[in-house]
Amino acid sequence: MKRRIALVATRTLALYGFAGWVYIALVALVHPNTLGMQLTHFAKLPHEDTFGEVCFVVSMVSFFIYNLLVSSGPPGSASNGGATSQS
Repeated sequence: MKRRIALVATRTLALYGFAGWVYIALVALVHPNTLGMQLTHFAKLPHEDTFGEVCFVVSMVSFFIYNLLVSSGPPGSASNGGATSQS
């Protein structure tokens, strides 16, 4: 159960982190002079460029952890071809 929650959480963080990074990348293409401005008027931090950097790092780390969890699946799972080790 904990493994399933970890898989779902890392996949969600990777997806939403990537979406946030793509949003900032598109803003950089369309309105590059706004990157130094605050992201929202509710708080002074983070700025748009900082938000993009954090989103990229969160996405990359979460995707890496997700792939580690998938590749180290339980014995007999589809991730290792259904093979079981017999000692």
